Amino acid sequence: MPISRLTVLFLLVSTLILGSCVSSYQRLLKSTDVNKKYEAAVKYYDKGDFFRAGTLLEDLIPLLKGRPEAEKAQFYFANTNYKQHNYVLSSFYFKQFTDTYPNSEYSEEAAFLNAKSLFLDSPGYELDQTNTVSALESIQDFLNRFPESKFKAETENMAQELQKKLENKAFESAKLYFQLRYNQAAVVALTNFQQQYPASAYAEQAAFLRLSAQYAWAEESIESKQRERYLEAINFYQQFLDAYPKSKSLKAAQDMFDVSQAQIIKLKATPAAASN
Repeated sequence: MPISRLTVLFLLVSTLILGSCVSSYQRLLKSTDVNKKYEAAVKYYDKGDFFRAGTLLEDLIPLLKGRPEAEKAQFYFANTNYKQHNYVLSSFYFKQFTDTYPNSEYSEEAAFLNAKSLFLDSPGYELDQTNTVSALESIQDFLNRFPESKFKAETENMAQELQKKLENKAFESAKLYFQLRYNQAAVVALTNFQQQYPASAYAEQAAFLRLSAQYAWAEESIESKQRERYLEAINFYQQFLDAYPKSKSLKAAQDMFDVSQAQIIKLKATPAAASN
């Protein structure tokens, strides 16, 4: 299909305009005129060209120290990183901003965006959750400092999502011990999970897995340790029954209870021995 003269003309004009813009931007990068460079950076920022705005502002910030524009430049620079999804950098620069300008008109928003940057950088629950914990700490600091903030609802929602992620991580880690048949470790991890997240959606499953792990641990123990471990399995069964009398796992739990009782009858009390 032949290209019309109008199309050719349009492409030529567009190329010239683009070339002019690039040339203008390159000249700004090399410019030593701080005022001109700052005005251009703000214009790019207002247009949503955060890459160019950020590049110019990064050069300008050391040159603006002591000037009134410095505060706005630092906030804008932090936000250019946030807008480009550079959340590790945006968190760092927003925190730096709030430390430098605690009474700034931008301070509340900067503190919020610092917390949100950490929130957005938090990995999936299956990965290490160090960043998630840092995000929660930042959120709590924000809520303590700005209890009536317009960002309060969003910040609280972020905190709930992060807490859920930690809950998932804790449960899956405890369940993994059980799946690997590290029964003693599973009992400890599942007990800790129940104590830390008593209202969890995984609470019933955690209670049943703890009973199962304790029962398996008793089975594999040396004889001198079996009685006390079967007794603990019975204790876990009673707790499970009281909390979840209509559980679908009740029959399996009852079977472990019955075997534990039968085993205790067969066993004679023995002096405490080294753990198995």
